[in-house]
Amino acid sequence: MFETVIGLEVHVQLNTKTKLFCSCPTSFAEHQNSNTCPTCLALPGALPVVNKEAAIKAMRLGYAINGNVNHTSHFDRKSYFYPDSPSAYQITQLTKAIVQKGEVHIDLPDGSKKTIGMTQAHLEADAGKNMHEGEYSKVDLNRAGTPLLEIVSDPDMRSSDEAVAYLKKLHSTVRYLDISDANMQEGSFRCDVNVSIRPKGQEAFGTRVEIKNINSFKFVAAAIAYEVQRQTEAYEDGVYEQEVYQETRLWDVEAGETRSMRGKEEAADYRYFPDPDLRPLVVTQEMIDEAKMMPELPDAKVKRYTEELGLKMYDALVITADKEMAYYFEEMLEQGAEAKTAVTWLTSELLGRLNKVGLNIENSPIDAKTLGTLVAKISDDTISGKGGKEILDHMMENESRDVDGLIDELGLAQVSDDGAILAIIDEILAANPDKVEQYKSGKDKLFGFFVGQTMKASKGTANPGKVNELLKQRLS
Repeated sequence: MFETVIGLEVHVQLNTKTKLFCSCPTSFAEHQNSNTCPTCLALPGALPVVNKEAAIKAMRLGYAINGNVNHTSHFDRKSYFYPDSPSAYQITQLTKAIVQKGEVHIDLPDGSKKTIGMTQAHLEADAGKNMHEGEYSKVDLNRAGTPLLEIVSDPDMRSSDEAVAYLKKLHSTVRYLDISDANMQEGSFRCDVNVSIRPKGQEAFGTRVEIKNINSFKFVAAAIAYEVQRQTEAYEDGVYEQEVYQETRLWDVEAGETRSMRGKEEAADYRYFPDPDLRPLVVTQEMIDEAKMMPELPDAKVKRYTEELGLKMYDALVITADKEMAYYFEEMLEQGAEAKTAVTWLTSELLGRLNKVGLNIENSPIDAKTLGTLVAKISDDTISGKGGKEILDHMMENESRDVDGLIDELGLAQVSDDGAILAIIDEILAANPDKVEQYKSGKDKLFGFFVGQTMKASKGTANPGKVNELLKQRLS
């Protein structure tokens, strides 16, 4: 039996207005090579200046994960030659990063919890973009110099479930902190996966293989599963040392397998040395105070939702996993919606309808204020749950968002007046004397028949609770 050992290196593109070491915009959806200057083009004589905003955002993550934020950190040069790196080196932090240590608490599918340690989070400049068209290769340097925060975990994960849970928690955290949009499809949140196996009980780690630049949770799980199987089979076949060696591999989405890319470089291969153009980064008290200003984070929200609002742990985790979902939910509560009912209508009714038409909570045609008002109308018995669903369906297809107006327009106001409901009940009972006798003789199941007939006669507008209460009185 083997144990899997996993560590992740997550690259988060910080959402600063300008690049890490110059004043060029970070928007690279512009004409190729237009957002560039002598600094990000590495022209002779150009000197880098650290972006204060990027440093504060890095510090904010450090405080959020209980890390050690260094008041003095250093920049180093990581030497490698590739066309998208005009300087032939990357400015990064090796010897003393802006954040060291820290912990991320994850919730696993079986309901258990685990703490994943973080080695460090360091600032570094992104490279440009290579484009290959037929016989030609082109380079767009608009992205060169964009600030990245590389978050390096300890090798604490033991399964793909743990790795995905860690990634999702980190993804959620950086979005709550508003330090990155963390768009995985656009590459602003991507990760390298380090995987090895070892016989259970062995303390020494096995040979580590790195899988580069995976940009979806699904692919992370698939890549780990494939690599674990590949290494396990090599071990069992007696060819582990020949087939599993320290290297960098790529995840081939189409083939569903990892492929060898190159031998894994060691630190010495990159010829790290302190960047001579950058003095140590010394943070001020003003920067510390600003970095510590942060919103309520997922773990705190889960605690509040379960302890103060009475939500189930599962529901609290679902709601808080996405920042927009949590804010939508809280705005519903501000409209008077009861918490548990709001969860059901948000996660089941609204999201179910949005999924059918390919939308999500961010571009929902029905805003939180409207849904919160609708749920409040259901809770106070102004309309029934069935009526609420009818209004929701109407809103998905039409522009009207006036809940009260739609209640009147669609005739969905629920009748709770005892006299009006009793009049209907008396008519039903008078029209079915034989069934009344059968009910009184012990056929209790006929109660459902009377309820159904009453609701039908009221065209669904009678309050079901009142109907049940008044029927019991009349039949007794």
